[in-house]
Amino acid sequence: MPGLPFPISLFFGGSSVKFFTDYTNLVLIAIVLISGGLLLWPIISRRGRGGLSAAEATQLINRRNAAVIDLRPLADFAKGHLPAARHLEFAELQAKVAQLVKNKSNPVLLVCQTGQQSNKAARIVQDAGYAEVHVLEGGVDAWQKAGMPVVKQGVAK
Repeated sequence: MPGLPFPISLFFGGSSVKFFTDYTNLVLIAIVLISGGLLLWPIISRRGRGGLSAAEATQLINRRNAAVIDLRPLADFAKGHLPAARHLEFAELQAKVAQLVKNKSNPVLLVCQTGQQSNKAARIVQDAGYAEVHVLEGGVDAWQKAGMPVVKQGVAK
């Protein structure tokens, strides 16, 4: 090129330009990018709806008056639950989901023992029209490991 003080081929050597213009190489690059995106998708999508840590759940409860719904069996609930938690067994959730909170725009925090059942329940609650549904990541186990209080037979521990 006459107007440039140096040849472009110094930066874009003939072989590298051919690499990017070859159809087969472009297809391979696209496959690598798509497969990388698919591998990262669970991490990215989990961030959007993901579970809350014990500290984040505490802030949600205290600052935004979130309704805490404990989905564990009654015996486990009686052994210890989050303060202000209401009991509703997972098996009854589908039938009673409309009764969780009067205002469906209020945040709802779902709690179980380990967090797995709460993730399943979150889909049911969201499908029922609740705008803001959260899950306590790690469940009551993680809550207790974080040193947060539990209520047992009306007494905080």
